[in-house]
Amino acid sequence: MVQTKFKMVEKTETGGLSKILSKSVSRNMNTHVLATGMSGLVGTRIRELLCDEFEFTDLSYTTGIDITNYDDVLSHIESTQAKTIIHMAAKTEVDACEDEKILGEDGKCWLVNVVGTENVVSAAKKTGKKIIYISTDFVFDGTKDTYDEDDSPNPVNWYGYTKFEGEKIIQDSSVDYLIIRIAYPYRAYFQEKKDFVRRILENIKSKKRISGLTDHIFTPTFIDDIANALRFFINSNNQGIYHVVGSQSLTVYDAVRKIADLFSYKPDIEAVTRQAYFKNRAFRPFKLSLKNDKISKLGLTMKTFDEGLRTVKDQLETAY
Repeated sequence: MVQTKFKMVEKTETGGLSKILSKSVSRNMNTHVLATGMSGLVGTRIRELLCDEFEFTDLSYTTGIDITNYDDVLSHIESTQAKTIIHMAAKTEVDACEDEKILGEDGKCWLVNVVGTENVVSAAKKTGKKIIYISTDFVFDGTKDTYDEDDSPNPVNWYGYTKFEGEKIIQDSSVDYLIIRIAYPYRAYFQEKKDFVRRILENIKSKKRISGLTDHIFTPTFIDDIANALRFFINSNNQGIYHVVGSQSLTVYDAVRKIADLFSYKPDIEAVTRQAYFKNRAFRPFKLSLKNDKISKLGLTMKTFDEGLRTVKDQLETAY
């Protein structure tokens, strides 16, 4: 067993002072984690936050691995003693996925989200590894006021359909699994892709007119909280489905207002309906208010949108 040192920053209860604690962590096979999609918006931040505790091996096109090729996936998974696979790789562009619906199983959306998942699950089953599958709120149709883990999915667009197919593949297998549903992830910085917060903030700074949807409810999720939840789940024996989402649901219009107010801007916001904004685009679920009570009972705390935004602002101001 290899001993690895890392430093932890801990706040004292009085005065808000920080002290540096040097802790010794025992590294065993549980600290080695295989992951797909590590180069994406969520994956890169997870690596940044957890790299002192886990050794990640990236299984993705950036490291020359094609998850739509089973032999390729199996050979790489078999070559390690890691016990856990986090499967994040997915084609997530909703409109682009909808355009591929006509292609069916020949489209990239299906190949990555369904075939890729099937390959990872099959390899996990053959090698006896645990799989943590990152799914989405888009598996729901948006007709309920709130959704918990026991509600039945009913996707309304091709992206949501392919992700739900991935969920079913995992549930129908005999692997040790977790399905983690996230929603509208955001973070302070990622050059390769803008999340909705940074996209809105950029448009506000550019003095562009902002469309604020008044009838589309969603549940934004701070990516740092997702990383914290994954830290817990990698080391736990929990199984099943969990909603790892923020603790506040709101309309897009309200989200734009909160972003503008926090960063001291007075933008030109146009109140629009979902039907008008998404005209000639993939259909979106109407209400996507997901409940996170299940993970709260495990002691995991997810920030509200207000709390997450303030943390993003603090990170940007401290040279994040």
